[in-house]
Amino acid sequence: MSKQEWDALTRSEEAFMVNSYEIDILPGVRGDLDQSRPVSELAEILLALIDRGWIEVRRIAPWASPSEENGFQPGELVPRHQLPAVLEDAAAWEYPEDGDWVGALTLVETEAGKKITRLSPEKMAE
Repeated sequence: MSKQEWDALTRSEEAFMVNSYEIDILPGVRGDLDQSRPVSELAEILLALIDRGWIEVRRIAPWASPSEENGFQPGELVPRHQLPAVLEDAAAWEYPEDGDWVGALTLVETEAGKKITRLSPEKMAE
């Protein structure tokens, strides 16, 4: 992808791509966009990026480092056929009230998505 193609992304598409690069939970996207936009509209944008093969939706899973520090990592993939119903739930787009992120939806870029978010200097010049 060239810089021109990156520049052709809408602000919403760009927000989803950046959040997938950051492996952020789904509510992080909402914070980067107009909060009044309906969940159904945001889900449509995300599903289109998933269908392009650029983003996956996974569930946050607990993780322990080799030094036994606890953290989180992307866990199981949410199958594409389940996503419309999962993304319809407005609670999935909000930060967990109890602060427990385990099971929350997270965005992860695919190998194809990395070609979008990590432009080479040559591509940036195009």
